[in-house]
Amino acid sequence: MSARTFLETFGAFVFFTGLVGLGTWWLTRRDRHDTSSGYFLGGRSLTAGYIAGSLLLTNLSTEQLVGLNGAAFSDGLSVMAWEVVAGASLVVMALFFLPRYLKSGIATVPQFLAERFAPSTRTITTIIFIVAYAVILLPLVLFTGATGLRDILNLPALTGIQSETALLWLTVWLIGIVGSIYAIFGGLRTVAVSDTLNGFGLLVGGLLIIYLGLKAVNPEGVFAALGDLKRADPEKFNSLGRLDQQVPWPTLFTGVLLLNLFYWCTNQQIIQRAFAAPTLAEGQKGVLLAGVFKVFAPLILVLPGIIAYHLYANEISEPNFAYGTLVKKVLPPSLAGFFAAVMFGAILSSFNSALNSTATLFSLGVYRDIIRPSASEKEVIASGKLFGVAIAVASMTIAPFLAGQKSIFAYLQTMNAIYFIPIFSVVLVGMLSKRVPALAANTALIGGVLVMLAVYFVPPLHASVLGPPKGTYENLHTFHFLGAMFLALCALMLIIGAIKPRATPWEHHATGEVDLTPWRWAKPAGIALVLFVAAIYAYFADPSAIRTAPVAEAANEEVTQM
Repeated sequence: MSARTFLETFGAFVFFTGLVGLGTWWLTRRDRHDTSSGYFLGGRSLTAGYIAGSLLLTNLSTEQLVGLNGAAFSDGLSVMAWEVVAGASLVVMALFFLPRYLKSGIATVPQFLAERFAPSTRTITTIIFIVAYAVILLPLVLFTGATGLRDILNLPALTGIQSETALLWLTVWLIGIVGSIYAIFGGLRTVAVSDTLNGFGLLVGGLLIIYLGLKAVNPEGVFAALGDLKRADPEKFNSLGRLDQQVPWPTLFTGVLLLNLFYWCTNQQIIQRAFAAPTLAEGQKGVLLAGVFKVFAPLILVLPGIIAYHLYANEISEPNFAYGTLVKKVLPPSLAGFFAAVMFGAILSSFNSALNSTATLFSLGVYRDIIRPSASEKEVIASGKLFGVAIAVASMTIAPFLAGQKSIFAYLQTMNAIYFIPIFSVVLVGMLSKRVPALAANTALIGGVLVMLAVYFVPPLHASVLGPPKGTYENLHTFHFLGAMFLALCALMLIIGAIKPRATPWEHHATGEVDLTPWRWAKPAGIALVLFVAAIYAYFADPSAIRTAPVAEAANEEVTQM
């Protein structure tokens, strides 16, 4: 790389990254961080735009840009389920879950479970969340972010550092330190504002890659290029995945749906933004706006993978290189710095959001409720900052050691499912029932996690439940197993509730902290969004996928999931 190209790229990166930082400081300079509400919930002042922007950017990072486009390179449009189904899940969040959360005036999901069941349920859930975020999510975000930047932006050439290990450690710590500054010292609103600003950059950058990629397919125009893609590889434009693909069509109604519902309705890292809404109406607007954007997310997260397959299938050795190859091929060197800043912002968003949520869970669920119930607001906030620093350092230390994983995305989804299903089942049963006791919830949480761990990591159980370790049907069986686990845990809680019910029915009292008047257009907008999701699937559906048997060649493919 020439000195001029390096200076242009590095200068553009610093300029756009600094611009986001300056804009975030300007917009949040008068925020109060001396109260729990101000620090952990942004003073309940997040408007719809900030809620939607932060929801989207917290979710979107290199694991999706690289991983989902890699899945599209292999399987085509069917992997859009992770994005499009999310639109319907956000409707469920806006119309069913959010009114109940805000009625309780909570800052965390475990707080709701303490109100519904018992403090012991809150403690168990808090510990599960903290361990999962600290050991699984945060290191994975740092690792995938660092490797994504290295591959997409050719960091060895840009920096002159040829040692992969040294470059990985340097990039991980750079992302971690900058993200920690936002999360630990700025609070939730700082995170949400920076997410929203980075969101604009990511939208521009993502659309730019699509435009340049389609121009490479056919210089005559975008629509001509799309026509060429569909004529050349029609099987890539089927919304229904075959049974041998990564998202088989039957799993849309079991594991895929459940994982989406947990992620967008009960995952603390995500929904904490919606808790910061000043009113239910504003929260519903933000959540539904995010749902609209998620329906269109495949333009950025799926279409580039299909373009890469069309243009460079013979040059790409494995699917996860698809997005990086496309970026290197079509992006002019003059824009490399801008795209670096966009990618850096997306990575920061996921990291600082997860770190802020981890600090919130510890401060409000462990320090204030268990360690020092008499702690002042100042002490609660200080504990969150100190714990955030410790978790950030631990995550930055753990992340480089994930380099030995063969499939980081399969590892992430496998580990996430361990706690996704038990927590979602407990929250849902808690909302829908009045007599199910804390004993049932605690049994489902602990028992569910233990059973999931056993099935995934005890070889005889894994083989008997999910089939051969690398079998064609493993993906299908895994998703159906998640559905079966969800139903089993719900049934277990209801049976315990029937045998040993609560002494008195649970009553959901409003705290009065949030105006619970719903947005007048929430239900019509939600119904329209669900119908739009169904229409997308119907338009791109090829029923032949339903009748197609798994191909023999797929029998030994490694399963990867987003």
